[in-house]
Amino acid sequence: MTVLAAVIALVGSLFFALGAALQQFEASGTARPGLLALLRRPRWLLGGASIVAGGGLHIVALGLGPLTIVQPMGVASLLFALPIAATLHGRRPARAELAAAGVVAAGLIGLVLLVPEHDGPTRLDPAGVVTLLGVSGAAAALLWAGSLAASAAGRATLLATSSGVLYGATATLMRVLVDGAWNWWYLLALPVPALLALVMLQRAYAVGHFGVSFAALQIADPLTAVAFGALLLGEPLPTGVLPVVAAALTAAGTVALARSSPLETRPDPIRPALTPSDHF
Repeated sequence: MTVLAAVIALVGSLFFALGAALQQFEASGTARPGLLALLRRPRWLLGGASIVAGGGLHIVALGLGPLTIVQPMGVASLLFALPIAATLHGRRPARAELAAAGVVAAGLIGLVLLVPEHDGPTRLDPAGVVTLLGVSGAAAALLWAGSLAASAAGRATLLATSSGVLYGATATLMRVLVDGAWNWWYLLALPVPALLALVMLQRAYAVGHFGVSFAALQIADPLTAVAFGALLLGEPLPTGVLPVVAAALTAAGTVALARSSPLETRPDPIRPALTPSDHF
């Protein structure tokens, strides 16, 4: 079962990477990639379906094998996504780009595996939900504001990090809903961070630095979920030197990826192409 779980998780990562690359290709080069406009693009919708399929396969894999095997397979989506995106844009991924992505993946795998397991019940009172939405919303807004004055690569990083924070909040709220400790308005609140995260991610993709934006998303999402788990759900945090080393690897890899990831945009048939001076 463990081998089967690893294979399913790996295939799920491939689907997730394909979906992300397709959506970035459609969003890249658009000055303001609105969701309504993107929803009319079949390739963007295909990317969304691929991401949903990848998430479903990841859930199946978690039901068949241990977290320590399945989670590293999920991180592999970063290594799949870069060659796929490069192919869509008609180029080959640079060695420096792939090497930086490998460093990010190694560090992220370390961080994921070092988080202690929590077997207790997942409970979150209404005040905790308000805190969750307020903190994640404020952090996302600050990251978005910072992106207005950043370079192209920095803007992609900050916008994708903003999206990852909101997705991490969504994942935390989803865990509470799955465990059954919720009120009806928790369900109504769930789409708010999820939709805002999707908007921020498409804006990050529109900048054109896919490698660094996808890496920032891959890092911010689980780390935000871990932070909220510790802050609001009483879950333990990793301790010792190894988490620091893993965090340093992810940071160094992200910086290297920002320097090596090329600006990839395609002219939009309606809107002008995005330039580094454009602000959101």
